[in-house]
Amino acid sequence: MIRQLLRRRRARLLTGAVLASAALAGGLSLEAQGTAGAPSDFRPAFPERGLVTNEFAYWHPDAPGARHSPDWTMTSGSLFGLDGAGWSGHPDGERPDPASARTTDSAVFRLVSRRRDFADTRLSLRLRLTELVTTPRTPAQAYDGVHLWLRFHNEQECYAVSVTRRDGQVAVKRKTPGGPSNGGTYVTLATAPAGLSPDVWTDVVATATDLPDHTVRITLELAGRRVLDVTDASPGDLYRPGGVGIRGDNTEFTFRDFVAHSE
Repeated sequence: MIRQLLRRRRARLLTGAVLASAALAGGLSLEAQGTAGAPSDFRPAFPERGLVTNEFAYWHPDAPGARHSPDWTMTSGSLFGLDGAGWSGHPDGERPDPASARTTDSAVFRLVSRRRDFADTRLSLRLRLTELVTTPRTPAQAYDGVHLWLRFHNEQECYAVSVTRRDGQVAVKRKTPGGPSNGGTYVTLATAPAGLSPDVWTDVVATATDLPDHTVRITLELAGRRVLDVTDASPGDLYRPGGVGIRGDNTEFTFRDFVAHSE
């Protein structure tokens, strides 16, 4: 009987060691394995001053001086830290150098998380709009403003939630591959008259939630008031997880307390 108990104990210890080795070989600690079904919150930090990343780093990843971020990629524009917040810099329409020292190209600001595991997600931040601008390359458009990305798969497939626009509207749009907008097509799911006051910090919350009937519900709250609530009946591949991010058009803005929480 004692020998049988000892053999069983050795077998359990051996099984535990094998599982631990497999977890470490797969790049996960045992603690991470226990919480693998619940992705951690995304809470990017920003410096008091200086460039975080820019489009130069994306298009020239191996160039001397390229500024890469562990949190973000950026296909257009420049992201700076300003007093511990994220800042678009002063928007212009000129391609930046590695440090965005002279120009920013932030009139076309495209920032997305490296992480792409956000499914049912609550995205919250505080946003301050400084001003709307134009440049020779980017004339005024009705959609100029700040927009949040949910379920971002690529530049042709995502949800875009417009938080403030030049025309005084907010909106939810679905973008799918194929079409005139940088290789994709936007479908407007909902609009409403609302927006942000300049130079005022405003709490913004956007959510994307899968529903049992294979639809996706998207909501937007500004300063604690729900301004949009729409269900996308034809999400297609946007029923899958994706990234989160911020798009800006002809807009100088600052944001802080950015949190993407998987629900």
